[in-house]
Amino acid sequence: MFGLSELAVILLVVVVVLGIKKLPELTRSAGKAARIFKSEAKALKEQGAPEAAPGPGRVVSGTVVNRDESSPRA
Repeated sequence: MFGLSELAVILLVVVVVLGIKKLPELTRSAGKAARIFKSEAKALKEQGAPEAAPGPGRVVSGTVVNRDESSPRA
């Protein structure tokens, strides 16, 4: 009976033999996808940089109100 590693090798050989014609197209599309992902990540990082920068907190003045214990809680 075959083990997991033997089945993985057989599967890899079958994929390479049957997909040899599609292999260049597959690697080309994977490269394009990687470039698009990299450029989108860079654009998102540049776009979100000013918003993500930590700054001083905003102070809001207000009044402390004690809750009445007999009122139902929401």
